[in-house]
Amino acid sequence: MTAKVSYESVEVGTELPAQSFPVTRATLVQYAGASGDFNPIHWNEKFAREVGLPDVIAHGMFTMAEAIRVVTDWAGDPGAVVDYGVRFTKPVVVPNDDKGALIEVSAKVGAKLEDNLVRVDLVAMCDGKKVLGLSRAVVRLA
Repeated sequence: MTAKVSYESVEVGTELPAQSFPVTRATLVQYAGASGDFNPIHWNEKFAREVGLPDVIAHGMFTMAEAIRVVTDWAGDPGAVVDYGVRFTKPVVVPNDDKGALIEVSAKVGAKLEDNLVRVDLVAMCDGKKVLGLSRAVVRLA
């Protein structure tokens, strides 16, 4: 596969379609099973509170994976992402209710690089707080 977005069609500041990703306790259990990360801070409220967290929190890698979906959906090819990194700034707290949490992600082209590469800057928010800092992806466009 190759990216569906052409390098010539984007400029610095081009906004990608924003997306929201719901996270429930069930989502965390499913992710724990798939990833093998059964750390109790991701499913046991009592344990999470005992270690100083406000409640159960989402896995950092899960949060990263949800955020990059904005880029892969836009590019049309997950393989177009050649580099991706973030700093975890705040945890995604997932309450034990029917709603859970909502990760809201926006992104825009931050720089046009050589060889059809662009840097995409992402903003991931949950409950009004930025949960990923310096979230950037380098994407090879068509």
